[in-house]
Amino acid sequence: MTGGPGTAVVVVGAINVDLVVAADRLPGPGETVVGPGLERHGGGKGANAAVAAARAGAAVRLVGAVGADDTGRAALAELRAEGVEVGEVAVLDGAPTGVALIVVDSAGENQIAVGAGANAHVHADAVRAALARALPGAGCVLVSTEIPGPAVAAAVEVARAAGVRCVLNPAPVIPVVAELLTHGPLLTPNMGELTDLAAAAGVSVPEPAGSATAASHEVGERELGRVRAIIGKTGAPVVVTLGGDGALVVAPDGRAEHVPPWPTTVRDTTGAGDTFNGVLAARLAEGDDLAPAVRVANVAAGLSVARVGARAGMPTAAAIRDALPR
Repeated sequence: MTGGPGTAVVVVGAINVDLVVAADRLPGPGETVVGPGLERHGGGKGANAAVAAARAGAAVRLVGAVGADDTGRAALAELRAEGVEVGEVAVLDGAPTGVALIVVDSAGENQIAVGAGANAHVHADAVRAALARALPGAGCVLVSTEIPGPAVAAAVEVARAAGVRCVLNPAPVIPVVAELLTHGPLLTPNMGELTDLAAAAGVSVPEPAGSATAASHEVGERELGRVRAIIGKTGAPVVVTLGGDGALVVAPDGRAEHVPPWPTTVRDTTGAGDTFNGVLAARLAEGDDLAPAVRVANVAAGLSVARVGARAGMPTAAAIRDALPR
Protein backbone atom coordinates (compact mmCIF):
# COMPACT_ATOMS: atom_id res chain seq x y z
CA MET A 1 0.00 0.00 0.00
CA THR A 2 2.70 2.43 -0.90
CA GLY A 3 3.50 4.87 -3.65
CA GLY A 4 1.46 7.07 -5.99
CA PRO A 5 -2.27 7.37 -6.44
CA GLY A 6 -3.79 4.24 -4.99
CA THR A 7 -6.81 1.99 -5.07
CA ALA A 8 -6.65 0.66 -1.51
CA VAL A 9 -9.30 1.34 1.13
CA VAL A 10 -8.41 2.45 4.65
CA VAL A 11 -11.20 1.92 7.18
CA VAL A 12 -11.26 3.68 10.55
CA GLY A 13 -13.87 2.33 12.93
CA ALA A 14 -15.09 -0.14 15.51
CA ILE A 15 -14.34 -3.83 15.90
CA ASN A 16 -16.89 -5.90 17.81
CA VAL A 17 -18.10 -9.40 18.38
CA ASP A 18 -21.84 -9.77 17.67
CA LEU A 19 -23.95 -12.03 19.90
CA VAL A 20 -27.19 -12.68 18.02
CA VAL A 21 -30.54 -14.10 19.12
CA ALA A 22 -33.16 -14.78 16.44
CA ALA A 23 -36.72 -14.36 17.78
CA ASP A 24 -40.22 -14.09 16.33
CA ARG A 25 -40.34 -10.40 17.22
CA LEU A 26 -38.28 -7.66 18.82
CA PRO A 27 -38.79 -7.01 22.54
CA GLY A 28 -40.67 -3.95 23.76
CA PRO A 29 -39.64 -1.90 26.83
CA GLY A 30 -39.19 -4.20 29.83
CA GLU A 31 -40.12 -7.25 27.77
CA THR A 32 -38.25 -10.54 27.32
CA VAL A 33 -38.41 -12.51 24.08
CA VAL A 34 -36.98 -15.99 23.68
CA GLY A 35 -35.20 -17.42 20.67
CA PRO A 36 -33.93 -20.93 20.03
CA GLY A 37 -30.24 -20.17 20.52
CA LEU A 38 -27.30 -17.79 20.41
CA GLU A 39 -24.95 -17.21 17.48
CA ARG A 40 -21.59 -15.44 17.52
CA HIS A 41 -20.41 -13.40 14.55
CA GLY A 42 -17.69 -10.87 13.83
CA GLY A 43 -19.04 -7.31 13.98
CA GLY A 44 -18.42 -3.60 14.44
CA LYS A 45 -19.16 -1.13 11.66
CA GLY A 46 -15.51 -0.57 10.86
CA ALA A 47 -14.58 -4.24 10.77
CA ASN A 48 -17.72 -5.20 8.86
CA ALA A 49 -17.15 -2.56 6.21
CA ALA A 50 -13.51 -3.65 5.91
CA VAL A 51 -14.62 -7.24 5.25
CA ALA A 52 -17.18 -6.08 2.69
CA ALA A 53 -14.57 -4.04 0.84
CA ALA A 54 -12.06 -6.90 0.91
CA ARG A 55 -14.59 -9.40 -0.43
CA ALA A 56 -15.42 -6.91 -3.17
CA GLY A 57 -11.78 -7.08 -4.24
CA ALA A 58 -10.14 -4.10 -2.54
CA ALA A 59 -6.87 -4.10 -0.65
CA VAL A 60 -8.00 -3.01 2.83
CA ARG A 61 -6.26 -1.75 5.96
CA LEU A 62 -8.22 -1.36 9.19
CA VAL A 63 -7.50 1.17 11.95
CA GLY A 64 -9.11 0.51 15.34
CA ALA A 65 -8.65 -1.31 18.65
CA VAL A 66 -9.44 -4.59 20.37
CA GLY A 67 -8.77 -5.87 23.86
CA ALA A 68 -5.85 -8.12 24.73
CA ASP A 69 -8.26 -11.00 25.29
CA ASP A 70 -9.33 -14.19 23.54
CA THR A 71 -12.23 -12.35 21.91
CA GLY A 72 -9.89 -9.76 20.42
CA ARG A 73 -7.44 -12.37 19.18
CA ALA A 74 -10.26 -14.29 17.52
CA ALA A 75 -11.63 -11.09 15.94
CA LEU A 76 -8.24 -10.25 14.42
CA ALA A 77 -7.78 -13.81 13.15
CA GLU A 78 -11.15 -13.64 11.41
CA LEU A 79 -10.23 -10.34 9.78
CA ARG A 80 -6.87 -11.65 8.59
CA ALA A 81 -8.63 -14.66 7.09
CA GLU A 82 -10.77 -12.22 5.07
CA GLY A 83 -7.66 -10.51 3.71
CA VAL A 84 -7.94 -7.38 5.86
CA GLU A 85 -4.62 -5.92 7.04
CA VAL A 86 -4.82 -5.41 10.81
CA GLY A 87 -1.34 -4.11 11.60
CA GLU A 88 -2.82 -0.73 12.55
CA VAL A 89 -5.30 -2.26 15.03
CA ALA A 90 -4.18 -1.55 18.60
CA VAL A 91 -4.36 -4.45 21.09
CA LEU A 92 -5.10 -2.88 24.47
CA ASP A 93 -4.47 -4.22 27.95
CA GLY A 94 -7.18 -3.37 30.44
CA ALA A 95 -10.01 -2.89 27.92
CA PRO A 96 -12.25 -5.69 26.65
CA THR A 97 -13.03 -6.18 22.99
CA GLY A 98 -16.30 -4.50 22.01
CA VAL A 99 -19.47 -6.60 22.04
CA ALA A 100 -22.85 -6.03 20.36
CA LEU A 101 -26.01 -7.70 21.65
CA ILE A 102 -28.45 -8.18 18.76
CA VAL A 103 -32.00 -9.46 18.47
CA VAL A 104 -33.27 -10.24 14.95
CA ASP A 105 -36.98 -10.77 14.27
CA SER A 106 -38.70 -12.99 11.71
CA ALA A 107 -38.84 -10.12 9.19
CA GLY A 108 -35.09 -9.52 9.43
CA GLU A 109 -35.32 -6.29 11.41
CA ASN A 110 -32.92 -5.91 14.32
CA GLN A 111 -32.39 -4.26 17.68
CA ILE A 112 -28.79 -3.65 18.82
CA ALA A 113 -27.01 -2.58 22.01
CA VAL A 114 -23.23 -2.16 21.98
CA GLY A 115 -20.65 -2.31 24.76
CA ALA A 116 -17.85 -0.21 23.25
CA GLY A 117 -14.93 -1.72 25.16
CA ALA A 118 -11.65 -1.07 23.38
CA ASN A 119 -13.42 0.97 20.70
CA ALA A 120 -13.83 3.75 23.26
CA HIS A 121 -10.03 3.95 23.52
CA VAL A 122 -9.22 4.64 19.85
CA HIS A 123 -7.19 7.84 20.20
CA ALA A 124 -6.84 10.66 17.70
CA ASP A 125 -3.03 10.62 17.80
CA ALA A 126 -3.01 6.89 17.06
CA VAL A 127 -5.34 7.44 14.10
CA ARG A 128 -3.13 10.23 12.72
CA ALA A 129 -0.03 8.05 13.02
CA ALA A 130 -1.76 5.05 11.43
CA LEU A 131 -3.05 7.11 8.50
CA ALA A 132 0.37 8.64 7.92
CA ARG A 133 1.55 5.10 7.27
CA ALA A 134 -1.54 3.83 5.49
CA LEU A 135 -2.60 6.67 3.17
CA PRO A 136 0.13 6.34 0.54
CA GLY A 137 -1.49 4.01 -1.99
CA ALA A 138 -5.02 4.61 -0.67
CA GLY A 139 -7.89 5.67 -2.90
CA CYS A 140 -10.52 6.10 -0.22
CA VAL A 141 -10.80 6.47 3.56
CA LEU A 142 -14.00 5.16 5.13
CA VAL A 143 -14.81 6.41 8.64
CA SER A 144 -17.57 5.18 10.95
CA THR A 145 -18.62 6.74 14.23
CA GLU A 146 -18.72 3.96 16.84
CA ILE A 147 -15.37 5.34 18.06
CA PRO A 148 -14.62 8.59 19.97
CA GLY A 149 -15.28 11.90 18.25
CA PRO A 150 -11.65 13.08 18.26
CA ALA A 151 -10.61 9.88 16.46
CA VAL A 152 -13.33 10.40 13.85
CA ALA A 153 -12.24 14.01 13.37
CA ALA A 154 -8.59 13.02 13.02
CA ALA A 155 -9.42 10.53 10.28
CA VAL A 156 -11.53 12.98 8.26
CA GLU A 157 -9.05 15.83 8.67
CA VAL A 158 -6.01 13.74 7.69
CA ALA A 159 -7.79 12.30 4.66
CA ARG A 160 -8.76 15.76 3.46
CA ALA A 161 -5.24 17.13 4.01
CA ALA A 162 -3.85 14.22 1.97
CA GLY A 163 -6.36 14.76 -0.84
CA VAL A 164 -7.82 11.27 -0.42
CA ARG A 165 -11.57 10.86 -0.81
CA CYS A 166 -13.33 10.37 2.51
CA VAL A 167 -16.63 8.58 3.10
CA LEU A 168 -18.14 9.34 6.52
CA ASN A 169 -20.89 6.98 7.66
CA PRO A 170 -22.66 8.87 10.49
CA ALA A 171 -23.99 5.82 12.32
CA PRO A 172 -24.66 7.09 14.91
CA VAL A 173 -24.65 10.88 14.43
CA ILE A 174 -22.23 11.98 17.16
CA PRO A 175 -21.64 15.70 17.85
CA VAL A 176 -18.33 15.90 15.99
CA VAL A 177 -19.98 15.01 12.68
CA ALA A 178 -21.59 18.45 12.43
CA GLU A 179 -18.18 20.04 13.04
CA LEU A 180 -16.66 18.06 10.15
CA LEU A 181 -19.10 19.10 7.44
CA THR A 182 -16.83 21.88 6.20
CA HIS A 183 -14.18 19.25 5.43
CA GLY A 184 -16.42 17.97 2.64
CA PRO A 185 -16.77 14.26 3.39
CA LEU A 186 -19.15 12.11 1.36
CA LEU A 187 -21.91 11.41 3.90
CA THR A 188 -23.92 8.16 3.79
CA PRO A 189 -26.76 8.46 6.35
CA ASN A 190 -29.88 6.34 6.48
CA MET A 191 -33.22 8.09 6.90
CA GLY A 192 -33.09 8.26 10.70
CA GLU A 193 -29.50 9.48 10.63
CA LEU A 194 -30.42 12.12 8.05
CA THR A 195 -32.93 13.59 10.49
CA ASP A 196 -30.38 13.49 13.33
CA LEU A 197 -27.69 14.97 11.10
CA ALA A 198 -29.90 17.86 10.03
CA ALA A 199 -30.70 18.61 13.68
CA ALA A 200 -27.02 18.43 14.70
CA ALA A 201 -26.05 20.72 11.82
CA GLY A 202 -28.75 23.24 12.68
CA VAL A 203 -30.50 22.70 9.36
CA SER A 204 -34.04 24.05 9.25
CA VAL A 205 -36.19 23.12 6.26
CA PRO A 206 -39.60 24.73 5.67
CA GLU A 207 -42.60 22.62 4.77
CA PRO A 208 -42.50 21.99 1.01
CA ALA A 209 -45.04 23.40 -1.39
CA GLY A 210 -46.34 21.27 -4.24
CA SER A 211 -45.71 17.61 -4.97
CA ALA A 212 -42.51 15.62 -4.77
CA THR A 213 -40.31 15.27 -7.82
CA ALA A 214 -39.89 11.84 -9.39
CA ALA A 215 -36.25 11.62 -8.31
CA SER A 216 -37.03 12.40 -4.68
CA HIS A 217 -40.27 10.44 -4.39
CA GLU A 218 -38.77 7.80 -2.09
CA VAL A 219 -37.83 10.34 0.61
CA GLY A 220 -40.17 13.29 0.04
CA GLU A 221 -39.39 16.93 -0.51
CA ARG A 222 -38.80 17.76 3.17
CA GLU A 223 -36.10 15.11 3.50
CA LEU A 224 -34.58 16.12 0.18
CA GLY A 225 -34.51 19.68 1.48
CA ARG A 226 -32.51 18.48 4.47
CA VAL A 227 -30.02 16.77 2.16
CA ARG A 228 -29.60 19.89 0.04
CA ALA A 229 -29.11 22.04 3.14
CA ILE A 230 -26.40 19.67 4.37
CA ILE A 231 -24.75 19.79 0.94
CA GLY A 232 -24.72 23.56 1.36
CA LYS A 233 -22.35 23.01 4.27
CA THR A 234 -20.22 20.19 2.79
CA GLY A 235 -20.12 21.05 -0.90
CA ALA A 236 -20.04 17.29 -1.46
CA PRO A 237 -22.59 14.71 -2.60
CA VAL A 238 -24.75 12.87 -0.08
CA VAL A 239 -25.94 9.27 -0.41
CA VAL A 240 -29.02 8.39 1.63
CA THR A 241 -29.55 4.66 2.16
CA LEU A 242 -33.24 3.75 2.16
CA GLY A 243 -33.19 0.11 3.29
CA GLY A 244 -35.73 -1.80 1.24
CA ASP A 245 -36.27 1.24 -1.00
CA GLY A 246 -32.71 1.38 -2.34
CA ALA A 247 -30.66 4.58 -2.13
CA LEU A 248 -30.79 8.25 -3.11
CA VAL A 249 -27.77 10.02 -4.60
CA VAL A 250 -27.86 13.81 -4.33
CA ALA A 251 -25.23 15.76 -6.26
CA PRO A 252 -23.61 19.01 -5.08
CA ASP A 253 -25.94 20.94 -7.39
CA GLY A 254 -28.96 19.38 -5.67
CA ARG A 255 -29.96 16.97 -8.44
CA ALA A 256 -31.25 13.68 -7.06
CA GLU A 257 -31.15 10.17 -8.51
CA HIS A 258 -33.07 7.29 -6.93
CA VAL A 259 -31.33 3.91 -7.14
CA PRO A 260 -34.05 1.25 -6.84
CA PRO A 261 -33.65 -1.71 -4.48
CA TRP A 262 -32.14 -4.96 -5.65
CA PRO A 263 -34.79 -7.70 -5.29
CA THR A 264 -33.96 -10.05 -2.44
CA THR A 265 -35.37 -12.18 0.36
CA VAL A 266 -34.63 -10.48 3.67
CA ARG A 267 -33.47 -12.70 6.54
CA ASP A 268 -31.33 -10.25 8.53
CA THR A 269 -30.62 -6.57 7.90
CA THR A 270 -27.69 -6.49 10.36
CA GLY A 271 -24.61 -5.30 8.47
CA ALA A 272 -26.44 -4.23 5.31
CA GLY A 273 -25.34 -0.63 5.75
CA ASP A 274 -21.78 -1.74 6.47
CA THR A 275 -21.82 -3.82 3.28
CA PHE A 276 -23.09 -0.83 1.32
CA ASN A 277 -20.40 1.48 2.71
CA GLY A 278 -17.55 -1.00 2.32
CA VAL A 279 -18.38 -1.80 -1.30
CA LEU A 280 -19.03 1.88 -2.07
CA ALA A 281 -15.56 2.75 -0.73
CA ALA A 282 -14.01 -0.10 -2.71
CA ARG A 283 -15.57 1.09 -5.96
CA LEU A 284 -14.69 4.74 -5.35
CA ALA A 285 -11.10 3.72 -4.59
CA GLU A 286 -11.03 1.91 -7.93
CA GLY A 287 -12.02 5.15 -9.64
CA ASP A 288 -15.74 4.63 -10.26
CA ASP A 289 -17.95 7.69 -10.47
CA LEU A 290 -20.36 8.01 -7.56
CA ALA A 291 -23.61 6.92 -9.21
CA PRO A 292 -22.20 3.65 -10.65
CA ALA A 293 -20.45 2.96 -7.34
CA VAL A 294 -23.76 3.38 -5.48
CA ARG A 295 -25.49 0.99 -7.87
CA VAL A 296 -22.88 -1.69 -7.19
CA ALA A 297 -23.01 -1.08 -3.43
CA ASN A 298 -26.81 -1.28 -3.53
CA VAL A 299 -26.67 -4.73 -5.15
CA ALA A 300 -24.10 -5.89 -2.60
CA ALA A 301 -26.30 -4.73 0.29
CA GLY A 302 -29.25 -6.57 -1.22
CA LEU A 303 -27.24 -9.77 -1.44
CA SER A 304 -26.04 -9.38 2.14
CA VAL A 305 -29.45 -9.47 3.84
CA ALA A 306 -30.30 -12.94 2.57
CA ARG A 307 -28.30 -14.63 5.36
CA VAL A 308 -28.22 -14.21 9.16
CA GLY A 309 -25.19 -12.38 10.56
CA ALA A 310 -23.55 -9.09 9.68
CA ARG A 311 -20.85 -10.72 7.53
CA ALA A 312 -22.37 -14.06 6.53
CA GLY A 313 -24.06 -12.72 3.41
CA MET A 314 -21.43 -10.19 2.36
CA PRO A 315 -20.83 -11.04 -1.31
CA THR A 316 -17.62 -11.61 -3.22
CA ALA A 317 -16.68 -9.54 -6.23
CA ALA A 318 -17.80 -12.43 -8.47
CA ALA A 319 -21.20 -12.67 -6.77
CA ILE A 320 -21.72 -8.91 -7.13
CA ARG A 321 -20.70 -9.04 -10.79
CA ASP A 322 -23.13 -11.91 -11.48
CA ALA A 323 -25.98 -10.02 -9.80
CA LEU A 324 -25.49 -6.71 -11.60
CA PRO A 325 -28.05 -5.94 -14.31
CA ARG A 326 -26.76 -6.87 -17.72
